[in-house]
Amino acid sequence: MKTQIINGVSLPNIPWQDKPADCKDVIWRYDANPIIPRDQLPTSNSIFNSAVVPFESERGKFAGVFRVDDKARNMELHAGFSKDGIHWDIEPDRIVFEQADKSTEEANQWGYGYDPRVCFIEDRFWVTWCNAYGWKPTIGVAYTYDFKTFYQCENAFLPFNRNGVLFPRKINGKYVMFSRPSDSGHTPFGDMYISQSPDMKYWGEHRHVMGPLKAWESKKIGAGPIPIETSEGWLCFYHGVLESCNGFVYSFSACILDKDEPWKVKYRCAEYLLSPQKIYECVGDVQNVTFPCATLVDADTGRIAIYYGCADTCVSMAFTTVDDVVDYVKSHSSV
Repeated sequence: MKTQIINGVSLPNIPWQDKPADCKDVIWRYDANPIIPRDQLPTSNSIFNSAVVPFESERGKFAGVFRVDDKARNMELHAGFSKDGIHWDIEPDRIVFEQADKSTEEANQWGYGYDPRVCFIEDRFWVTWCNAYGWKPTIGVAYTYDFKTFYQCENAFLPFNRNGVLFPRKINGKYVMFSRPSDSGHTPFGDMYISQSPDMKYWGEHRHVMGPLKAWESKKIGAGPIPIETSEGWLCFYHGVLESCNGFVYSFSACILDKDEPWKVKYRCAEYLLSPQKIYECVGDVQNVTFPCATLVDADTGRIAIYYGCADTCVSMAFTTVDDVVDYVKSHSSV
């Protein structure tokens, strides 16, 4: 590998499919997509925009937190496990959070849960998601050690906010999180910001990272999976939204941020790397959506498996390598 993955893990069992000979793209789709159908649970209307991580247990080699909208259209979070990262056993009942601090229980109620991310930092797995506070969207925070018991902390930010994504280690002694300040409803705008915290409770030192730039992302952008630390900087996949005459179109691309000051953009791909083009990405509860929420990364080979939601309906998988995507972002940078 030309680009080194920093603080990565060996993942010899990463789900993988070689690039098709006729594929000219940097990212290629798994040929058995979608990997999680909308009706995998008897109660599910849809399962999408979900997060997975390596996790050794009696249930398999991987674990995750999944967005499950039920048939009453409640937005819920469910835990799940997998032996191969492709076939998933998702718990039929939603996660019921315990309060990390009982004194805040009355003010810190579960509202709803969507678009989770999962990030391992130091000794535990942190979960961030879009939670309700006064039925207005903000960033919920919780942690787990075993994907059985989940401890809910207080929300990170005031409403309105979405796309809370943690960095996988402290930077200059502080936890760091992406977010996208927004408004209620189907937000018609949005830039990516970084906030910092000494303790995962008090967040400040907010920094603007970037806003919409090119046509494919001209309406709004938001952070995707947990950033990947490389020798070139933080490799971040993010989604961008175009407003067409037929509604919003969600594609995704990548940027590379400075390792020590991650609000500074070193490279930013001018093009999308994957956009809704397959039938399962274009047709569903919300048309034309490819929305990445997780990656698995093998530090030995540089292989990257990307989990992304399709049409707000199901979960699919795509692949790339760290060398391929870093080289492409650098050679097609808009900054």
